[in-house]
Amino acid sequence: MSASHLIVVGVDGSEGGRRALDWAAKEATNRGGALRAVIAWRWDGGTAVSPIEERQRANDLLDSELAAMTARYGAAVPVVGEVHEGRAAEVLTLAARSADLLVLGSHGHSRLQHTVLGSVSEECVRKATCPVVVIPVPALTASATGTTS
Repeated sequence: MSASHLIVVGVDGSEGGRRALDWAAKEATNRGGALRAVIAWRWDGGTAVSPIEERQRANDLLDSELAAMTARYGAAVPVVGEVHEGRAAEVLTLAARSADLLVLGSHGHSRLQHTVLGSVSEECVRKATCPVVVIPVPALTASATGTTS
């Protein structure tokens, strides 16, 4: 495809988000496209940090994830990072409105676990106006969790 092929990927610092970022980088390279890495943040008022500190945490996390991706794959993929305030699913589907593809991890950082998809992935699949790829995170094995069967 042409260099105008745009892939939006959700980044949240989780293993799922990292796997999605890696997959999206490879896909952008294969298609001769560009990557837009998007992180959403919200301040709930209940933490000890301020909204400014929370936004800075999101910026730092995105910078760290993009630096690690560049270390793994080089700088061949044009990538831009974006930090937006709001609910993750809303931020990601809005960012992907002009994209050719939205890439997400199946589960990110959340206290609520869904059987098949995480809540953000599930909502994005329902609301996105472009195709959505959900990258699975392998289930933990009994030995990795310290339990036995």
